[in-house]
Amino acid sequence: MTDAGATGHEEDVVGDLLGRGPAPRKRLRELLAAPGPLVAPGAYDALTARLVEQAGFDVVYMTGFGTTASLIGRPDVGLLTGTEMIDNARRIVSAVDVPVIADADTGYGNALNVVRTVQAYEQAGVAGIHLEDQVSPKKCGHLSGKAVIPREEMAGKLRAAVAARRDPDFVLIARTDAAAVHGLADAIERARAYAEAGADLLFVEAPTSEEDIATVARELSGAAPLVFNWAESGRTPPLSLERIRELGFSLVLYPIGTLLAATAGVRALLDTVRRDGTPAAALPGLPSFGEFTDLVGLPEVSDLEARFAGESG
Repeated sequence: MTDAGATGHEEDVVGDLLGRGPAPRKRLRELLAAPGPLVAPGAYDALTARLVEQAGFDVVYMTGFGTTASLIGRPDVGLLTGTEMIDNARRIVSAVDVPVIADADTGYGNALNVVRTVQAYEQAGVAGIHLEDQVSPKKCGHLSGKAVIPREEMAGKLRAAVAARRDPDFVLIARTDAAAVHGLADAIERARAYAEAGADLLFVEAPTSEEDIATVARELSGAAPLVFNWAESGRTPPLSLERIRELGFSLVLYPIGTLLAATAGVRALLDTVRRDGTPAAALPGLPSFGEFTDLVGLPEVSDLEARFAGESG
């Protein structure tokens, strides 16, 4: 993670409108190769992505759980289409200069669908995606009632994903949800097969004890870099970042903290309005109108207006 506000390029004043940062996919590869773990907070829309970047983080994770909740106000049970997910990813990418890793669910079909999914996420500007081996329609990895497709079928989908990507720096993460269905040993064997199929990183979802997490790290050491999903209030124990580092994970996701924080903040504001009739009592704890317009880039927009209006004049 960089210092807050640092984006690593000279055109900070115009940010995402005329960004001149390094190629995001190459940058993601560099970050993953550095001593880890790389921390990726979740964002569910362009605003939360900007907040993640402005807080000084080097990568944004587009959460499928949060995307579903924010777009349709429903749980993550496979209700969104690939088009809706990719559209959200495109908006997030356009709002930030740092790399974006996106949830791509099951790839929205078979191996042929995965080809189109990979190419569409690439066209959206995403730096990497994760694909999972659940049966479609899928469910959030920390919900019950999941089912997984055969290992060989998922390996074929990953081979299709590798063949489909046009940019070799586009990162492919293979996620398995088999631990909750067939047990941890099967999940580990699946992860090994997915590495052989060409996955860049391995993501064993929802281990339920620190011992299981350590087993995943030990058994998959050397197969491929590993992802740890620090799902807030989920089934996986909340390990410290130092412990995650000791176990050798390369990427840690904090998928829904921003969503939960936003929910708590909106609830508190609405409680104030319901109680008092106005939001006045809550305003001291909120950004002012001017602070918020600065946050979303009004000064940069004003600079651009002056710059280009002056040139045309």
